[in-house]
Amino acid sequence: MIKLRPVAVALVVLVLAVLRAEAQTTLRIGLAEDPDILDPTLARTYVGRIVFASLCDKLFDIDAKLNIVPQLALSHETSTDGREVVIRLRPGVKFHDGEVLDATAAKFSLDRHLTLPLSFRKPELAAVDHIDVVDPLTIKLVLKTPYAPLIAQLADRAGMMVSPKAATASGDRFGLHPVCAGPYKFVERVPQDRIVFEKFGDYWNKDQVFIDRIVYLPIVDATVRLANLKSGGLDIIERVLATDVKDIRSDPKLKLTTAIELGYRGITLNVGNDKAKGPLSQSDKVRQAFDLSLDRDAINQVAFNGEFIPGNQWIGPEHPYYQKAFPVRGRDIAKAKALIREAGITGRIAIDFMVPKGAENEAVAQMVQAMAGEAGFDMKIRVTEFATSLKQAEAGEYQAYYLQWSGRVDPDGNSYIFLKSNAPQNYSFYSSAEADRLLEDARAVDDPALRKAIYEKLTARILNDEPIVYIYHQRILIAHTVKLDGYVPMPDGLIRVVGLRLK
Repeated sequence: MIKLRPVAVALVVLVLAVLRAEAQTTLRIGLAEDPDILDPTLARTYVGRIVFASLCDKLFDIDAKLNIVPQLALSHETSTDGREVVIRLRPGVKFHDGEVLDATAAKFSLDRHLTLPLSFRKPELAAVDHIDVVDPLTIKLVLKTPYAPLIAQLADRAGMMVSPKAATASGDRFGLHPVCAGPYKFVERVPQDRIVFEKFGDYWNKDQVFIDRIVYLPIVDATVRLANLKSGGLDIIERVLATDVKDIRSDPKLKLTTAIELGYRGITLNVGNDKAKGPLSQSDKVRQAFDLSLDRDAINQVAFNGEFIPGNQWIGPEHPYYQKAFPVRGRDIAKAKALIREAGITGRIAIDFMVPKGAENEAVAQMVQAMAGEAGFDMKIRVTEFATSLKQAEAGEYQAYYLQWSGRVDPDGNSYIFLKSNAPQNYSFYSSAEADRLLEDARAVDDPALRKAIYEKLTARILNDEPIVYIYHQRILIAHTVKLDGYVPMPDGLIRVVGLRLK
């Protein structure tokens, strides 16, 4: 038998360790911002949803065709009167701390979403009166009133399951070390620098997880994100600039994927809490004039190389609930000026225009400023950090606010929270008894034709009152190295990591 000297043994051990380390695959994802808290109950940012896609599985998910599909749940059934929803859970699911996801744990997560102070999921589940445990793998949601968007809500953060043991122990600090039931578990977070996850060995769908570690790297500058992708410092990046599309498509080492977003970009107008009580907040004719001053096609061509889709509603033209009876109007400066005169306004109209920091945002804002200026609006652009802009919007400290909403699969998710009186994200402080009634009516019926008819009436009301001027729907642009296999673009823009491989 051959005997190795101690030095040789040490060398063999070292080599094996190096080989094992080299065999580890790491996916590096470039983010446009640093997420807020990693607690699905308290989180509110779009970029946070991207991170949650690898950390926290949901009861349901969506597919590329906007169908709602099972994830941690296997099925659901709604009672004839629409007031009870029975959900059957997938067996054999574990949280990252080894605890079992059963009906009691699912009830805990939903109750937490409903009761935790400062929960942003509470409004999304407001129709739920209580949750019953039917058997170890079945829960029943008892509703106060029928609620058509419920399953769609459970396909997002409201449906994310957290470990009862970890959440109870951590309290409001759970987001510092989250424990969920996704394909990857939390390792560390360095704010504004990185978020690191590693593969969870007991994941219920582990046979489809092929990458060992994921590192999320927030890089605010889109040009720098792309440079890191080209140099090999990143493997995939989100929110590519439309002006970089041609460059990426010509690079043989990169691949561009696209999908039309579920949401919109628009200008929210402060109609109900404008301290200055300017003409924009006091007259729907002035708001209509502002809308007519904008050339959506020109904005799309100049700012986005024609990649995006001009729009005038909270859902895009390809969505099944889009109201074709209200097409996008063309620019009409003469009519805009006439409406301003009808409103009794003379002289130029000064507007505090709050714009979140970012190259594309600022480019659009400057075009809006120039276009509206021709109709008599003096748009005073105020570039603001995004988190700060949200706080100022909540306080009504603005008159016009350029804002993006990532969107939800059900039209209720793009409308109710922004247009219902006193809703949590009603930054315009808009209040209309008719709009409130229609929003509630649309929640109470399941039949798509009936719902669409209700939304047609709502669309007419909103396009008259114009608390939000919808401008366009972006094409979600995600670029990655050709070494990455299995990536499927999704209309919510989230990077789903199950099934991805690195060659």
